[in-house]
Amino acid sequence: MAYVFKVPEMSCAHCVGAITQAVHQAIPAAQVQADLASRLVKVDHAPDAEPVRAAIIDAGYEAELMS
Repeated sequence: MAYVFKVPEMSCAHCVGAITQAVHQAIPAAQVQADLASRLVKVDHAPDAEPVRAAIIDAGYEAELMS
């Protein structure tokens, strides 16, 4: 399943790295794509959105599920 999250505070490559690492720690099989321009993070191969959202929040960012 794929989920898209709006992450308004994601503003640099460090943010992308922190979010990607946090999601991979929570769901090792996840594929993470981040778009800094739109501040969207797409996560594929996650069984549920809530663990992904929780991982992003634990990394220090707000995360709003878009789809």
